[in-house]
Amino acid sequence: MPPTPPPPVSAVPRRLRLITALAAAGLVAAMTVVAVLLKSSTTGVVSFQTADQLAMVGLGLAMGAGVLVVGRSRVDADASGLRVRNVMINHEVPWGAVRAVRFDQHSPWATLLLTNDDELAVSAVQAADGERALVAVRGLRALLSDHQARAAAAAPPKEDLLYPD
Repeated sequence: MPPTPPPPVSAVPRRLRLITALAAAGLVAAMTVVAVLLKSSTTGVVSFQTADQLAMVGLGLAMGAGVLVVGRSRVDADASGLRVRNVMINHEVPWGAVRAVRFDQHSPWATLLLTNDDELAVSAVQAADGERALVAVRGLRALLSDHQARAAAAAPPKEDLLYPD
């Protein structure tokens, strides 16, 4: 019976999501206050109407949504590979394309070193999340190690070309 693979890993940037949620709420609140106060002020040339107030609230909602997009990062990994979402771009990476999972000491987030020498940021695993980030990186490394062990066991033995028969 083959050994069971490590459990799947799923991570999101908890602290970043909290910060973006608070910033988005602050933006919406500030723009709503501006909208309420807008009708009572005039520049002498232009008088503001209800449509202008609604536009300010809409602008606040749009800016708040834009701030929330920054916190969308996510990584899901299992024995078949990784699915990485960094802000707006999604990546599906098979374990065969990953050489190493890196989380350098002064790096803000984890990275994947790919077999083609590219690096892929995993912004869902943030250093600011402390222990959660370490657990996620250890899980990703365990999945990678398991894949590499299975691939090495399935590969045919290499012929020793230095001393042929």
